[in-house]
Amino acid sequence: MIVVLAGGVGGARLARGIQRVIPAGELTVIVNTADDFEHLGLAVSPDLDTVMYTLAGLENPSQGWGLAGETWSFMAAMDKIGGETWFRLGDRDLATHVERTRRLAAGSTLADVTARFCAALNISAHLLPMTNDRVRTLVHSDDGILAFQDYFVRLQCEPRIRSLDFEGAVSASACPAALAALRAPSLEAIVLAPSNPFVSVAPIFAVAELGIGITRRTVPLVAVCPIIGGKAVKGPAAKMMAELGHEVSALGIARHYRGIIDGLVIDNTDGDAAQPIRELGMAVHVTDTIMSDDEGRRRLAAATLGFARTLRSNAPWRDRPPVV
Repeated sequence: MIVVLAGGVGGARLARGIQRVIPAGELTVIVNTADDFEHLGLAVSPDLDTVMYTLAGLENPSQGWGLAGETWSFMAAMDKIGGETWFRLGDRDLATHVERTRRLAAGSTLADVTARFCAALNISAHLLPMTNDRVRTLVHSDDGILAFQDYFVRLQCEPRIRSLDFEGAVSASACPAALAALRAPSLEAIVLAPSNPFVSVAPIFAVAELGIGITRRTVPLVAVCPIIGGKAVKGPAAKMMAELGHEVSALGIARHYRGIIDGLVIDNTDGDAAQPIRELGMAVHVTDTIMSDDEGRRRLAAATLGFARTLRSNAPWRDRPPVV
């Protein structure tokens, strides 16, 4: 079994690649839910939905999020009557949020709702929220404290970031199925997808049970670098890195994850960083990390899993205390 920690488009694309190269039912994806929010009275889970639509092969291929062939009559009608339109909900996507809201109000957990959706969409992977509890990312910026979607969508990431908080993470309980996946005897590796380290990955680790469970793993943890040639493939990761005082490079990502991961997959463009990264005490694999199509996703997935398997023979995690 493989566990992927993911959020956003990059995480969704790698998860789809891994789903293609391992047997059905052996992939578990633990997804960031700190960017979830309530909009127009609806419970919206952007990262969960991006990963879900991508695993089902339904995502919009040009933008990476939302549904292919989407229509926007609802948003046009909202605009006509003066409603909020800064966060766009497509007509087909709207059904997901309406049904999620209904089921949550009836007492279902977010994990239960997500499992029902995945079954309906014939997704063989186990797609899990990091927690069923409420965790919300707060952006401390030059414009004050902002809810994440206000910063990310409404303000288009323009305010300068000073720091980030994950409200509710300290008291949140991990999704039970996520903990079970991390403890499974059949677990072979954990893969940290090329997701934003600060707003997609950090919230997962901020849920204490998950952070401890990952730290005490008995299998390799490898990450795929989200920075290529000093730039993020998609999203504001590079801007955030710079504003938070990190070098925007593959080496900067390695320094950020030092002591957390066992190995880092970097792009051919950044091959010169391989030796400095090894000097930090982690293994490096250099390959093509661009996922422009399904074949690119499959290729990167196969390379990443092969890299993880090579690390099993050199296993410093064997001396860690078992997860209990």
